[in-house]
Amino acid sequence: MTATQPSAPLRVVSVSLGSSRRDKQVHVDFLGRHFRVERLGTDGDFAKAGDMIADLDGKVAAIGLGGIDLYLIAGKRRWVIRDAAKLARRATVTPVVDGSGLKNTLERETVRFLAREGHLRPADGSSRRPRFLVVSALDRFGMAEAVTQLDCDYVFGDVIFALKLPFIVRSLKAITWLGRLLLPLFSRLPFKMLYPTGEKQEQLSLHGQKWLQWADIIGGDFHFIGRNLPDPKVDTSRPLAGKMIITNTTTEEDVAKLKALGLEKLVTTTPRLAGRSLGTNVMEGVLVALAGKRPEQMTDQDYLSLLEQLDWHPDIEYLQQ
Repeated sequence: MTATQPSAPLRVVSVSLGSSRRDKQVHVDFLGRHFRVERLGTDGDFAKAGDMIADLDGKVAAIGLGGIDLYLIAGKRRWVIRDAAKLARRATVTPVVDGSGLKNTLERETVRFLAREGHLRPADGSSRRPRFLVVSALDRFGMAEAVTQLDCDYVFGDVIFALKLPFIVRSLKAITWLGRLLLPLFSRLPFKMLYPTGEKQEQLSLHGQKWLQWADIIGGDFHFIGRNLPDPKVDTSRPLAGKMIITNTTTEEDVAKLKALGLEKLVTTTPRLAGRSLGTNVMEGVLVALAGKRPEQMTDQDYLSLLEQLDWHPDIEYLQQ
């Protein structure tokens, strides 16, 4: 994977409900194919996002849904988010992806890779078992399943970070039960009630501080993580000292904040290009375009095979060296 300036690239566009301040465009080669990868934010405007998707339909290789999930997964079942489905239906020709197909393989393999390479260790350097916080297992079920297979203490923060209630979940069985109980209802609610969009992504929330401090490794969506971290100009105690965060879609500004908070390692599951890690929806769009298949035709093995051809490995950045 090398940055380049191709003459006729395949275009993959992420239409995001997030802030337009985080927009990015980059040209890159994947398996000998030229790609123009773009992220276009709509500042939480669903109507604008839908119109943008309709305008791109038939003109690009793949469209990613950014800042919103099309599916939430619990166990072997998945639920369709109604608002996301409305957006996806605005495209009738171009494949629309949300990253969930790739998350289930890429993030599972990321956790296994880090465990094999000895990266999952206590932040204080002691001999105790490492502590792993997955901020939302329903959003990152592949990651959550992989974590339960490690020799570590783990908690799932769905109730804290999504519902803002002071309860943690300590088993995948409980998460599956919670998903089957709540997702039939939540999938029908306005998405803004479930996840920050637009400017809300940049507003500090500071929920779950106890568990962010407890964890040695923090994994999941960066908006859930980042907006719950203190301002390093206010909190100079370096609360992330020795810790690792596993995420993606981090900007240079995000990295600078994490470094100031003392973070030891930043692991991004998708490639970092021109200072920015790609969202899983963007990378899934790239893989779907390379495979020449519709998203519903892609299997776990299709994703794993393409990742192997790409010589994929997570990007590990040591921020304190």
